[in-house]
Amino acid sequence: MVEANKRDIDVKLLELLACPLTKGPLKWDAERGELVSRLARLAYPVRDGIPVMLPSEARQILDTETTPKNAPPTD
Repeated sequence: MVEANKRDIDVKLLELLACPLTKGPLKWDAERGELVSRLARLAYPVRDGIPVMLPSEARQILDTETTPKNAPPTD
C-alpha cells in the first residue's frame, strides 16, 4: 500500500505555496513527504495530501541534510 504523504505533490500547488515564515519558495522532498524551506531550515509535513504549513508542526533541518533529491527544477 502506498502512503498518501509519499505521493508526488501537484506542481501547480507547489508553485502557489510559500514558507509562512520567510515567504520563500518550497522544495518537495518525495522521500520524506515534506515541503522544505531552505531559508527557514524547516520541513513542513504533508498529511493525506494536505500540506501542514504550521511552523509548530515543521521539522528543523540539520546542517548535514541537503536539498531534496527529488525536487522539481525551479525556473
